[in-house]
Amino acid sequence: MFKVKEKIIDLGDGRQIILQTGKLARQADGAVLLRMGKTMLLATVVAAKEAKEDVDFMPLSVEYKEKYASSGRIPGGFLKREARPSDYEILISRLVDRALRPLFPDDFHAETFVTINLISADTDIIPDALAGLAASAALAVSDIPFNGPISEVRVARVNNKLIVNPTATQLDDADIDLMVGATYDNILMVEGEMKEVSEAEMLEAIKVAHEEIKKHCKAQMEFAEETGTTVKREYDHGIKDEELKKKVWAETYDKCYEAARSSTANKHIRDENFENILTGFLSQYSEEDEVNETLVKSYYHDVVKEASRRLVLDEQIRLDGRKTDEIRPIECEIDPLPATHGSALFTRGETQSLTTVTLGTKLDEKIIDDVLNQGTEKFTLHYNFPPFSTGDARPARGVSRREIGHGNLAHRALKNLMPPDEENPYAIRIVSDILESNGSSSMATVCAGTLALMDAGIKLRKPVSGIAMGLITDTDSGKYAVLSDILGDEDHLGDMDFKVTGTRDGITATQMDIKVEGLSFEILAKALEQAKAGRMHILDIMTSVIKEPRPELKPHAPRIEMLSIPKDMIGALIGPGGKVIQEIQRETGATIIVEEINGRGDVNVFGENKEVITAALEWIKKIVAVPEIGMVYKGKVKTIVQFGAFVEILPNKDGLLHISEISWTKLKSVDEVLKEGDEIEVKLIGIDPKTGKLKLSRKVLLPRPPKDQPENSVLSA
Repeated sequence: MFKVKEKIIDLGDGRQIILQTGKLARQADGAVLLRMGKTMLLATVVAAKEAKEDVDFMPLSVEYKEKYASSGRIPGGFLKREARPSDYEILISRLVDRALRPLFPDDFHAETFVTINLISADTDIIPDALAGLAASAALAVSDIPFNGPISEVRVARVNNKLIVNPTATQLDDADIDLMVGATYDNILMVEGEMKEVSEAEMLEAIKVAHEEIKKHCKAQMEFAEETGTTVKREYDHGIKDEELKKKVWAETYDKCYEAARSSTANKHIRDENFENILTGFLSQYSEEDEVNETLVKSYYHDVVKEASRRLVLDEQIRLDGRKTDEIRPIECEIDPLPATHGSALFTRGETQSLTTVTLGTKLDEKIIDDVLNQGTEKFTLHYNFPPFSTGDARPARGVSRREIGHGNLAHRALKNLMPPDEENPYAIRIVSDILESNGSSSMATVCAGTLALMDAGIKLRKPVSGIAMGLITDTDSGKYAVLSDILGDEDHLGDMDFKVTGTRDGITATQMDIKVEGLSFEILAKALEQAKAGRMHILDIMTSVIKEPRPELKPHAPRIEMLSIPKDMIGALIGPGGKVIQEIQRETGATIIVEEINGRGDVNVFGENKEVITAALEWIKKIVAVPEIGMVYKGKVKTIVQFGAFVEILPNKDGLLHISEISWTKLKSVDEVLKEGDEIEVKLIGIDPKTGKLKLSRKVLLPRPPKDQPENSVLSA
């Protein structure tokens, strides 16, 4: 019934990846089951037979989905089923998409759907590094045109050793965590985070990853041969008119070159200049001519692209007039929003980020409930890209995948520079609202995030800046130009988008997408060195505005104090049914969070001002205090009995003040001196070793009467 084919990829360290086709999802155009240990991914690919009308791009959809059953879990929520994709699933989908998309033929415009399902999960095998390989293998055994294969691997450095596809346990100790996507010959995509490593160390990690990817690609080529799927389907999705193409190029190229050469920094003026050239060309046609405007615009787009690229390669002039390594003008401002806990406005050319920092308690931490990852996240960063930031007249429809991806990059850039948990009790949320965008808005978010954190008084270990690098190449002549701080147009028209963030001491995060074949490591090294110079320039400007974090939080920012209590005191602090802790919160206005960590009770006290926190801390300290013999306590008389009084010296801790210990003189009854509710000072003079009962004395704190004083006199405090 099944015609199963398998291919084994030996990783050389005892681990294997097994690719299988012919058993599952046989009606898809291509389907591969990838297995590594207990982890299994099912990748399928389906493409429409024909392209839709007026589609001149690659309509590719990549979906990575994790099944809760794969790790023996039931989804949360009311419906108890998998719902919208998590941020983690979206980020993996983007990683796969970015490696696959450039390799479909330029004229292939059929809707194509790639789906990767995690159907069995080993908690120590990270599936994101396998998703790209599974998707590419599914394409390899299909008849869909694709200029692959590709693979993706993670490379991590643990104890100065580079490891390919490390386990989750190993990754915890890594100072380099890079995902690399590539074909046999070329790097396509890089994304990851680092703990301030050098450019050379990052390049070495990419080289190690590529050597492993070559093995994966070779195995897929052999797999396609063995399954007989090397012949791809025929298609014709492009409308062509060579005469019209020649006419567009002949009549618009020189005008476009001059428009590009006019070097205006204003994006809208540039767009208008190019638009006027197109309008002028179309004006020669009447309605009767029935010219294909869609085709004209497609050819004209190629003209603008080539003119802009030649200007850079031949004259080293960019669209806005800058030199190749020149950074746009930068303005930094801190505390533009005085009511927030921290804020900053970062403007670089026509890109602007207004960023805020908000401090919260442990209750405000982000809850993570993914298939393989559960817990909380103390530091979150959200990136918003509203349509008005680019002058688009359209509604905002929820959070896009792009926003999640850019926010994740900025989060990775900053997270390893945040203060350790023991020094920072706060949940921290950064929100970057992009108010203007013309390239590098994610890098503006990194810069604005750094400034806002320092403005808030968060002890960021070092300031971080970021820059986006571009590339223009000419394979025929070998010419190339590396561009610093690219515009949106340069990203679209160029061959590379390479974002690098870091401190003065090293790189903290990177994201690279390459659109050209044959990019050498020599060019990558030049781009990294040029990026480093740009980062230092930006850091100089940032630190001229604020050099280090403010010494204190803003006056209106909430405060958190932390203390550690013995494990066996947690119950006393919480009380039966939470009675005690609720009373403290109600009476003081503080928020109190108690956790057992490493055999101790960690207590966070959160309040709007110092007075609230002080009152709550004093109350807590009394509850958890251990009575000490010889200590003097201010207590309250709770009960009077014939033989003395019971005095509460600490919350829920009473001691007996015997009638003989109330005064130096002999009392007939306790109420001669005391009544219930009185506050008095007493000294702890003993603790019964068997029962733990406390023995108190009041008289030892009173002056001893002279020997000739009448015995029946009463001496008051």
